[in-house]
Amino acid sequence: MKLDKSQIEKQVSVALAEDLGDKGDITAAIIAEDRFTEAHLYLKQEAILCGEVWFTETFTQLSNNIDLVWFFHDGEFLKKDTQVCTIQGPAGLILSGERTAINFLQTLSAVATQANYFQKLIEETGSNTKILDTRKTIPGLRYAQKYAVTCGGALNHRMGLFDQILIKENHIKACGGISNSINRARNLHGESIFIEIEVENIIELKEALDANANQILLDNFSPPMVNEAVKLRDQSYDSKLEVSGNIDETNLAKFAISGIDYISMGSITKNIKAIDFSLIII
Repeated sequence: MKLDKSQIEKQVSVALAEDLGDKGDITAAIIAEDRFTEAHLYLKQEAILCGEVWFTETFTQLSNNIDLVWFFHDGEFLKKDTQVCTIQGPAGLILSGERTAINFLQTLSAVATQANYFQKLIEETGSNTKILDTRKTIPGLRYAQKYAVTCGGALNHRMGLFDQILIKENHIKACGGISNSINRARNLHGESIFIEIEVENIIELKEALDANANQILLDNFSPPMVNEAVKLRDQSYDSKLEVSGNIDETNLAKFAISGIDYISMGSITKNIKAIDFSLIII
C-alpha cells in the first residue's frame, strides 16, 4: 500500500491538537528550552513494527530540531526489549510528542501483528487463501490501519464506500433482490464495474453466480456450506469467493479450504490490544 503523506500529516495534526490543546504542554514547559537530550524507544514485547512514518511525523510537526535514527522499519518482526530508534532534540518537545507518537505506533503495530498472526495461521495449513480487512476501523484512522494490515502480510478490502461496490443484505432488500441489485449497479456504473455481493445461503449464491457477480461474500456459512459453495462455483463460474462471519483462531483453518479466495476478518482492526513501547530519556 502506497503511503499518502497528506493523509499522514492530517492524522498527526489532529492527534497533536487533541493532546496539546490551545495552551500546549504545560508540564513540559518547566523544562528549559535549551535543554537538549537523547531518548531511546524500546519495544516491550514481540511484534510486527508499524507506524514509523506517523511516529516521525509527530516530532517533525513539533520541531525541525528533532532528529530520529531508526534501526528497524515497518513490517519487520522484532523481539521483546529491542531498541527501535533514537531521538535527539529539545527535551521538552520530545516529551510533548511522546504519547501521541507512541499512540500511533502501539495501535498500528497491534494491527500489523494481528493481521500477520491470522495470515500465518492460514499459511500453516498450506492454503493460498488470503486474509482481508474490513471497514471496521477506528474512526479517522482507517487509512493508517489498512496500511498496517499490509505490513502484517494481509490484504486490503475496499477503503470505503467510494471505491468498490459491495451489495449487502439491506441493499438487496431495498433493490428487490440479488439480480435486480447487480443489474442496477451495472446500469448505473457500467458493465465493467467490479461487483461483490453478499449471500446467506446456497440458493442466493446460485442467483449471484447466474448474475455474474465478480466476487461473492459467503456470510456466516458453515464449513460444509462453504464446501458446497466451492463445488457450485467450480461447475461453470469464475466468481471469486470470500468467507466472513464468526471466524477466529479456533476455526480459521476450517474455512481456508481450496477454492476460497479470501477470508475477511473485522477483528484484525477492531479487536486489537496495543503493543507496549517505552521511551526512555538517557
